[in-house]
Amino acid sequence: MSDGLVASLSGAARTYGGVRVLDDVSLDVEPGVTAVVGPNGSGKSTLLRVLVGATEPTAGEVRYTGATGPKPIGYLPQRVPFRDGFTARETLAFYARLVGDDPDAALERVGLGDAGDRHVEALSGGMRRLLGIAQAVLGDPSLVVLDEPASGLDPGMRERAFRAAANRADGDTGVVVSSHALDLVDAHADRIVILRRGRVAAAGPLDPLLDEHGAADASELYRAVVGESGASRSAADAGDATEGDGEREGSDGEGDEDAEPDVHVTGVSDR
Repeated sequence: MSDGLVASLSGAARTYGGVRVLDDVSLDVEPGVTAVVGPNGSGKSTLLRVLVGATEPTAGEVRYTGATGPKPIGYLPQRVPFRDGFTARETLAFYARLVGDDPDAALERVGLGDAGDRHVEALSGGMRRLLGIAQAVLGDPSLVVLDEPASGLDPGMRERAFRAAANRADGDTGVVVSSHALDLVDAHADRIVILRRGRVAAAGPLDPLLDEHGAADASELYRAVVGESGASRSAADAGDATEGDGEREGSDGEGDEDAEPDVHVTGVSDR
């Protein structure tokens, strides 16, 4: 892998209706887990869509230095439009055939081995997110990009979803995850990117950034970089979930940051 990089952004910008949502963002994606955090509207979802090629940057470029193979990129958007009437196994089997993967093995990897015969509409919110992660990582892509995989879930399911994502990171695979769950960033991330108003406010390996800012954890680092008001908004966005099926009603994580349509094939890159 050239220079140990999986992918990189150089001077990336994206404008919608005259408003610059991303502004001169440069970022290297290395093997391991990179967490992208920031207040709502800071550009997280747009950054991830630009990174996977779902949205063209207005300026700058994206390079896939180490993302190779039959399916180099796996992507999970915030909204996963699975079709009702199909089981979890049938849903994965469609995409697995495209990349020569095994749907049952994919279900086992995210802890859904016993749910293969359940229809998608009968799955809890957390299980649907796990199914989305399984779909995104079919074919063993070198670059895995997950937009708020733990959004709207109860604490136990949040941890389960984030752990399933982090388990994909190894010596050759870079996993990029956007999240408001800073406790999970502490537990699983190797590197962190903090966005503020469409720009990179801080980025790098997590532990050195904590030392640099005199922060004990990712939450303190976030407050030091974005300020108390931004931290308060993020805490509200990641508020307590209700018990039950693992999903908070009406929670979309970052929400509609711009007018981009949903990506309908989450397991296969368009590029």
